[in-house]
Amino acid sequence: MTITINEDLRAYIDPLTEDEYAALERSLLTEGCRDALVLWGDLLVDGHNRYSICQKHQIPFNTVQNQAFQSMDDVHLWMIDNHLGRRSVSDFQRGVLALRKKEIVAARLVQAQTEQPAATPDDTHAATPPATKPVLTREAVARTARVSSATLGQIEKIQKTATPELVSAVKAGVISINAAAAVASLPEEKQVAAVAGGKKELRQAAKQVRDARLPPKPDSIPVPPPLGDATPDQLEIYRLTQLLTQLTEERDQLKKKVQHLTIALAEARGG
Repeated sequence: MTITINEDLRAYIDPLTEDEYAALERSLLTEGCRDALVLWGDLLVDGHNRYSICQKHQIPFNTVQNQAFQSMDDVHLWMIDNHLGRRSVSDFQRGVLALRKKEIVAARLVQAQTEQPAATPDDTHAATPPATKPVLTREAVARTARVSSATLGQIEKIQKTATPELVSAVKAGVISINAAAAVASLPEEKQVAAVAGGKKELRQAAKQVRDARLPPKPDSIPVPPPLGDATPDQLEIYRLTQLLTQLTEERDQLKKKVQHLTIALAEARGG
């Protein structure tokens, strides 16, 4: 049997870690290859790691053809849906896969609209063209990835502005998605330096970015005029200014507490 390996297809999904690969190898040596490898013609679609291990140890395996594939986009969508259903996939990986799915669906919609012939006055009896599927909304993509819309936005930002070193740190669980999105707003050299400094340095860099986004503290409270010279309006302005300053400080403290709790919760979940 001829099986063709497409390197781009094999790299389309994040590879297993060394520990995951070793665990799969032990399982195949103990129990054999129970799940069939998925093929499209002679192209291997699913089971690259199993195929490699089976070849190495001469372990028998079965294959199955997926007759539904019509294009490489079909293959990619199938791979995405297949991996989104796995429990071992992290929030970041699910978000990346869901965003890839959105791109494919959007591209297909544009192509369908481009290929649709323009209507003419003589086409009054022509059949109504089939409706195309709408582009996935951010909320729909987030539900597909089983993350919040905010988290999906952070993943999108990481993809666009994070350095490869920072992305690797997120994938490895060294930094949370929330913190990585903050660090991704820094210049590339600062991102690289933060990753090189380890988890503590990354947290500090994220904190500095968040603190910089807080609104500036109000100017110093004006000194009231002498009591005998103050008008009622001046005294009221002074009182309201003091109250505004107090409320602003309380709000900033609450925002910091919420941010710290959000970070702690995300890191506890391994986000």
